[in-house]
Amino acid sequence: MNTTARRLASIVMVMFLALLVSTTWIQFFAADSLNSDPRNARTLYEQFGTDRGPIVVGGEAVADSVPVDDEWNYQREYTQGRLYAPLTGYYSLVSGTSGIERAENDFLAGSADALWVDRLRNLLTGTDPQGSAVELTVDPAAQQAAWDALGDQRGAVVALEPSTGRILALVSKPTFDPNDLATHSTKDANDAYLELSNAEDKPLNSRATAEIYPPGSTFKLVTAAAALESGEYTADTVVDAPDTYTPPGTDRSINNYGGTSCSSSGEQSLADALRISCNTAFAELGVTLGDEALQEQAEAFGFGSGMTVPFGTAASVFPAPPIDPAFVAQSAIGQWDVAATPLQIAMVSAAIANDGEVMEPYSVDRVRDQNLDVVSETRSNSLGRAVSTDTADQLTDMMVGVVEGGSGTAAQISGVSVAGKTGTAQTTSDAPPHTWFTGFAPADDPQVAVAVFVENGGSIGTSEATGGQVSAPIARVVMEAVLNG
Repeated sequence: MNTTARRLASIVMVMFLALLVSTTWIQFFAADSLNSDPRNARTLYEQFGTDRGPIVVGGEAVADSVPVDDEWNYQREYTQGRLYAPLTGYYSLVSGTSGIERAENDFLAGSADALWVDRLRNLLTGTDPQGSAVELTVDPAAQQAAWDALGDQRGAVVALEPSTGRILALVSKPTFDPNDLATHSTKDANDAYLELSNAEDKPLNSRATAEIYPPGSTFKLVTAAAALESGEYTADTVVDAPDTYTPPGTDRSINNYGGTSCSSSGEQSLADALRISCNTAFAELGVTLGDEALQEQAEAFGFGSGMTVPFGTAASVFPAPPIDPAFVAQSAIGQWDVAATPLQIAMVSAAIANDGEVMEPYSVDRVRDQNLDVVSETRSNSLGRAVSTDTADQLTDMMVGVVEGGSGTAAQISGVSVAGKTGTAQTTSDAPPHTWFTGFAPADDPQVAVAVFVENGGSIGTSEATGGQVSAPIARVVMEAVLNG
């Protein structure tokens, strides 16, 4: 072979090698990035041309793909879209995905590793691919009860099964209709998304899991837990309960609700202080316990950590020490920089109901493939112990006192012992307070724990609004729905 032929052969071999390397790189190493590139129309056609699996609640699909006569073949359809939007999220050509649609996308799209047998079967038989069904933990009766009871008020309701962490209800208002974003008209979908994104009341943000608020007196459960866990207090321990309390290092005093007196003697038991939600008693108690004890107890209940349920949630906040005593006093009653999601407050009650053990909340029960075989199932998972069993028992008795003869009587259920705690959280000087209630029932055999948050006094809408008036009745309805189910 002459020199020219050898050179030509070498060049051809180099070109073939370059082609081989390039093809290998594109098909294997760059495949994921190319598939996820929003400019890749082929990926969009593949995704939206697939029979996406349903999201199921109580045996009924609340999100499903229906055949349509256009280039996409299928369109996402949400029954009772507004009711379940904080859970399902949306699946949109324009704005992508959120909620369960995003978190469980691989199963819904049929592309999860666990579904390789189904994909192989479809390939061999020529059957069109089909996504898996994602079954939620939600109790449809409790979800509807929470929706109806919250009414036109802005806020959120969360209900959990204390022993497992299963989310039984999750409602947020105002909400949105995912169908508006699922339309194949890109103009209509884009207009809808822009309107929702720019709305002042943030309907796309779940008030149950994505936003944090001052928890007010519901945080007194955490302060009481820290006191009991210290070994220096019991429910019967007498604590100071002055008409006003001025923390060290400040001349600004803390008052009780409405300027009332907690006790004619200026002191009362810890149980009575919780029963009537005495601000001065818990503010002084918080200063005595110290910022580190409060932070440690808050974190034991889950503060400071975001969760996946399976979509992400905002982390609740307790300010990091060192904290000035004046702010420790405010923090002990759920004010200043303390902020929590309604999900987190529900977790506090659920942990007390579960003998002190915090269970990780979750909303997906199981996933079934196109043959209805279970391919994935969520197992309950402990996040650790927040308090001892003895402390949980004492807190339960104290919370029963709140509902039987304290600030939470509106949560009473006939024939059922209910444990609870009200909360009224100050926001700004010119806005009504947020109202809260959290609790569980039955107190002696807990089946459901709830948290109800209502923005700015709800339907009352004045500074006179309280958690006992506004939020406790909603919690009662939701607990009854679970217990009667």
